[in-house]
Amino acid sequence: MAIARLLIVEDDFDISNMLQIYFSSQGFEVDVASRGRQALEKTRQGLPNVIILDIMLPDIDGYEVCRTLRTNTRTSHIPVIFLTQKDERSDKLQGLELGADNYITKPFDIEELKLYVQNAISRSERESLTDPQSGLPAGRLIEDQLRKMIRQKGWAFMDIRINGFEAFKDVYGFIAGTNVLRFTAIVLGEVVDEMGGPEDFIGHAGGDNFVLIVQEANEENLKRRLKERFKEEVLTHYNFMDRQQGYLHTPDENGGMRKNPLMSLAIGMVTPTMHTFSDIREITELAAEARRQDAG
Repeated sequence: MAIARLLIVEDDFDISNMLQIYFSSQGFEVDVASRGRQALEKTRQGLPNVIILDIMLPDIDGYEVCRTLRTNTRTSHIPVIFLTQKDERSDKLQGLELGADNYITKPFDIEELKLYVQNAISRSERESLTDPQSGLPAGRLIEDQLRKMIRQKGWAFMDIRINGFEAFKDVYGFIAGTNVLRFTAIVLGEVVDEMGGPEDFIGHAGGDNFVLIVQEANEENLKRRLKERFKEEVLTHYNFMDRQQGYLHTPDENGGMRKNPLMSLAIGMVTPTMHTFSDIREITELAAEARRQDAG
């Protein structure tokens, strides 16, 4: 099971440090932000599975952080738990109206907080909202986005697969494979930040398969940039010898050794200009077929 990532947004060092130590000891991967804008930047760089969010912050308050997360297509799915000294009913209602998953007042029971965090993660996984390895939107959220998109114009849907991923995982192991999936999610996010817009959607369909929904006018440049960035930066996941020889050796069915090329991205793309679609299966099937024809 993938390690859950937790972002703690708290300007009181004693509280943030205590939470970081506690949740790290419980097997979470924990990051801390002391300001609202820092929290938004950290979320953009690597999606957490849950955010514990204080309301009273030095720059922008937690309400504004939550509002920004909820109005951005790429972060709207992340569970948010408010942790605050404000215990007025109106404050709690404001937080819940913004889409917070829970609202806990200080002083708090840390075991209770842990249960809220675990329940939020379990609910996301059970309802197929996020992929546990990348933190990106998964199954149902991807389908919801496709149903919304099919009624509109000017979009491009990309089916993205990591060529050579299974061979890499066979040689380097499961943890190294998870790191590649997280790396891929980061590259997708950075390229979309660089060349796309806030409404562009990034999803993880499972395994080594990702999806992007971007503006049609920008799809070719974005596709080219993704391939370049991935091909160059994925080399850091290989050891020196494999990088130098440019392939991996894995056993074949005849007892010999097979040469497997280093990982690259294969990307298939469809747009409403290319086809008229009547349901979302047509979109995904045609994009998958285009991806299979892509050399990577």
